[in-house]
Amino acid sequence: MLNADALNQLKQLRSDIKAEKTLLDGTVKRVTGRFGFVALDDGQDVYLPQEEAQRVLIGDRVRLSLVEGGQGRPAGELESLESQNLATFIGQYQVRGKGHFVAPDINGFSRWLFVPPKQRADARDGDYVHCRVSRHPFRSGNAQAEILEVIGHATEPGIERSYAMAKYALREDWPEPVEKEVAALSEESINELASTRTDLSDREFVTIDAPSTQDMDDAVHASTRDDGWLLSVAIADPAALLPEDGATELEARQRASAAYFPGQPRTMLPSQISQNLGSLVPGAQRLALVCEIHVQPDGALGNYRFIPALIRSRAKLSYDAVAKLFEGTPDDDIRALDQGTSASLAQLRDVLEALRGWRERHALVNEDRPDYRLKLNEARKIRTIEKRHQTPAHRLIEECMIAANRCAADFLSSQAGSGLFITHGGIRPEKIESVQQLLQQHCPELAELDPNTPEGFAALVRGASALETELPVKAIVMRQLERAELATKAAPHQGMGLPLYTTMTSPLRKYSDYFVHRLIRHHLGIAPPPEWTPEVLSALQESQWQLRQAVNEMEQSLKCQFAPSLGSEPMKGQIVQVNAGGFQVRLDDTGLVGFVSARDMEGKFSFDPVTHRLSNAEQTFQLEQTVKVRFREVDQERRQIRFDLVPDDEG
Repeated sequence: MLNADALNQLKQLRSDIKAEKTLLDGTVKRVTGRFGFVALDDGQDVYLPQEEAQRVLIGDRVRLSLVEGGQGRPAGELESLESQNLATFIGQYQVRGKGHFVAPDINGFSRWLFVPPKQRADARDGDYVHCRVSRHPFRSGNAQAEILEVIGHATEPGIERSYAMAKYALREDWPEPVEKEVAALSEESINELASTRTDLSDREFVTIDAPSTQDMDDAVHASTRDDGWLLSVAIADPAALLPEDGATELEARQRASAAYFPGQPRTMLPSQISQNLGSLVPGAQRLALVCEIHVQPDGALGNYRFIPALIRSRAKLSYDAVAKLFEGTPDDDIRALDQGTSASLAQLRDVLEALRGWRERHALVNEDRPDYRLKLNEARKIRTIEKRHQTPAHRLIEECMIAANRCAADFLSSQAGSGLFITHGGIRPEKIESVQQLLQQHCPELAELDPNTPEGFAALVRGASALETELPVKAIVMRQLERAELATKAAPHQGMGLPLYTTMTSPLRKYSDYFVHRLIRHHLGIAPPPEWTPEVLSALQESQWQLRQAVNEMEQSLKCQFAPSLGSEPMKGQIVQVNAGGFQVRLDDTGLVGFVSARDMEGKFSFDPVTHRLSNAEQTFQLEQTVKVRFREVDQERRQIRFDLVPDDEG
């Protein structure tokens, strides 16, 4: 047994050894059952061998020293746990013999956590669960979790939506203050505000939407003028019905947007508002913010004004019905319209051609792409996937909404120089050099353009669209763009080729549009200024991202379950992404996207990051190339559909 002096000497020795070490701080960014990685604060990554990786969780802040690892490479040796980031998580319950575990659903963390008997909450094998970390593994190497809630079993109908909602903490029910606030509203609430609005109920507005749509945000009308048209875009005005910064608006801000989960959307506003009192239902008096625009013969926007109005939609028309009218084959719904409404629709067709033509000449227009809708069966699985093409009616509404949004951006900018805008910086800064190499090597006639400027970027995209080359230059450029962002200062939207832009045409579905309504109402002198902070803007963008992730993950889960039904028949598709490991293919008929691995093809391939080509001596694969594939498997860990390439001479 050591005496006190020996113990003190040992403590001093340990202290001296620790003082001689170089200690580094970092964040654990990946953990598996065999190894891990720590991202140091200086930007370097440090490998953790298995025994060290067992002691940490994803997101931990740790202090470590460097030691010699396997094959002579440096490795991390943990010295201390500075802080723990992972507290709660979502995962699937797994029973293996007498052992009960949970497999966390966390990117970069592929390791099971043990669940002790008293912390299992009657969870069953295969249940999806909400958990908390009950024991950190730093000292013992053994992590433990406690089940907080059972979300549901993997076989339950609709579990994919329930799981996505739980994973991203999306609330379904409405808080009691919201229900009370909405219950106090009625048709009489609209009547009480009617005297404060401009009465435009004699104007023949119509809504054009999908037949199943109930939350109708917009209605349109057009009439001729000597120098073009007067386009009226009426947008639902829920901000006039609801108290400023009341319980319903605050809940809408937290929700950020309606979430369009297949088969069961989650609304941003209660249905009494989004589908009734606030929706532009036909035949009913409704509050609207009308953007009245002078559209010139060449499609340029002239003078405009915003009018807090009272309107009455004449009809709810479907895209298909209006498209048939434009084609000269109107159906019974169209033939039943009164003369004034029919005349407005005829003018709207001319307005579409003018607005679209102006944008094609002076801005940027996205190419029409098919839309794929998931149709679910009673078990809440995919029954079929419908492929829908854009019609002239879709393009009409798109052009009218863009015109109104452009006016809103100009109005906010001219009134205060600030507001809420949607900006887009074009090509990502780290990709500029690659794009310039692409232009110099493959289309030198465009190499002098500066893609960093809005004008240069727009000229580049238009020029690339007109190229007659085997290399899809435009597609390569468009794969390297930044994301659009919300901003309080006006700035160009390079992706649309516009000097400034915002959106105000979906206030029933998007809180950012609702907020723009409040700003416009303030500058019109009919409402107080809304409160806004950078923190609120950041939280709104984060909520929007979370919603997109939740919907995408639910859809991908359903698609992975549906994919085996494709069978082994060859299918045509188009390459939509290429990297060093292979390429992704979108199927023409269903829109499913699957990965073809270079390892599964004959020969060794090399990847060119400038042209986004994957090639060897015999084959070349690039963006927008049509290929034949067949279903191979579903990679459940990555939630990825895998395809095999079908040779040209087969199938």
